[in-house]
Amino acid sequence: MNYTQTARDVLQHVGGKENIAHLEHCSTRLRFTLIDQNKADVPALEKTPGVIAVRMSGQCQVVIGNDVIEVYEKLTGLLGGAPSGQNGSSNQPKEKRKAGTVLLDFIVGVFQPLVPAIAGGGILKSFLLLLSLFGFIDAKGQTYQILNMVGDAPLYFLPLLVAVTTANKLKVNPLVALSAVGALILPNMTAMLTEGAQLFSFDVKNIAYAYQVFPAILSVLLYAQMEKWFTRISPKPIRIFFVPMMSLVITVPITLLLLGPIGFTAGQGFTALILAMFDKVGWVAVAILAAVLPFMVASGMHKAMVPYAVTTMGNLGKEALYLPASLAHNLAESGACFAIALRTKDKVLRSTAISAGISAFFGITEPALYGVTLQNKRVLSSVMIGSFTGGIFVGLVGLQAFVLVGPGLASMSMFISDELPRNFMFAVIGFAISFVIAFAAAFIFGKDRKTEETEKEAERGAFAEKLGADETFKSPVIGQMISLSDVEDDIFSSKVMGEGIAIIPSK
Repeated sequence: MNYTQTARDVLQHVGGKENIAHLEHCSTRLRFTLIDQNKADVPALEKTPGVIAVRMSGQCQVVIGNDVIEVYEKLTGLLGGAPSGQNGSSNQPKEKRKAGTVLLDFIVGVFQPLVPAIAGGGILKSFLLLLSLFGFIDAKGQTYQILNMVGDAPLYFLPLLVAVTTANKLKVNPLVALSAVGALILPNMTAMLTEGAQLFSFDVKNIAYAYQVFPAILSVLLYAQMEKWFTRISPKPIRIFFVPMMSLVITVPITLLLLGPIGFTAGQGFTALILAMFDKVGWVAVAILAAVLPFMVASGMHKAMVPYAVTTMGNLGKEALYLPASLAHNLAESGACFAIALRTKDKVLRSTAISAGISAFFGITEPALYGVTLQNKRVLSSVMIGSFTGGIFVGLVGLQAFVLVGPGLASMSMFISDELPRNFMFAVIGFAISFVIAFAAAFIFGKDRKTEETEKEAERGAFAEKLGADETFKSPVIGQMISLSDVEDDIFSSKVMGEGIAIIPSK
């Protein structure tokens, strides 16, 4: 792939630099927040070499696959840096978006950037545990403990990470927002709240804000309003210190007294609700989620699960719904792709299927979805069968993930736990079940596009031969038969819909 040319073509087809309010990327997609989505030429984007698919859902999502980082770097070079909203205040008309679309865009913008830090820390902890189990490192030694604390840092300081991503999404000063939330987890503040504290004669609730998500979001939402208001009323010569000072003075006390407890309660309630539902229909939920993940990932709706996963991982340190279901789905995609690669006679499809199968084997499924699965209903059905079967197993055994990362061969250590010694074994079995079932189903029932087209042509030929023979039809009504050319509807009389007859009913 020519990354520079792909970046240039993508930039042109999204409406140019002036139409981009924000640009970010996930593991496979370029995510554009456009000033005017009507300026995006979707058909041209879809035909751009290197682009797998395009999805317009709040953001303009351009699916690149495993080369997304290289294309992103070329794009930011063409743009002179990643846009972060500086174009959003232009005089160009903005497209009105539905409230649900705006909310989803905000949620994804806040939580999606958190995943690399959380995944990196979590995988480090799981690798350390694996090394200690095999005797390569002493779990009681200081080297282990220091490296383990490095892995703990992203989740412990999750409120600070959330403060930065929320501030970036709201386009306010991220460092001042970080300071506002940082006050909540200061060691001295934590000690004071534990002993009992009062602020302006009001009792401050004893809440440990480390690992928490919602208090940080609410705090930055308030800070954003304070920053904008004080910027508007502050004299310009003192704005540089007056705006952050006054914003902090108001934001932190209100967060401690009101927003923090509300956010903490919301987070605890959300986690309790998910656990209650999982206790009653846990394995069913995992199996169903695994089966529908192809559609969720294809539409980008799986990102709506990230806030739940981040919150649950922060509160409990583990997750038993989305990540186990993702394991089943990812390996089912891989198995189906390898089956198609083995049975197809189409060299282009074989190459695509092998590449996509390897990618899915390591936890990235978009190339498999757009390149193979969604092109063939039988392959899609095979993936769903494999996902559902694997989902049933991992749901029944209660598989738990301890790292927020896409499940695949390289990240299987995410299922290792010294408290649940059989958890990793269950993950490996679920891995194998999903892969094998999807592979077998796709190999037996899957057909490549050339085979399907040949069969359809044969069916059309047989039907055409039938049309030349005398045939008796049963009419649903009694009446007078007339030629289509005598029908007053141009669509039918011009035979746009094909040959046929018309009947004027008499009864």
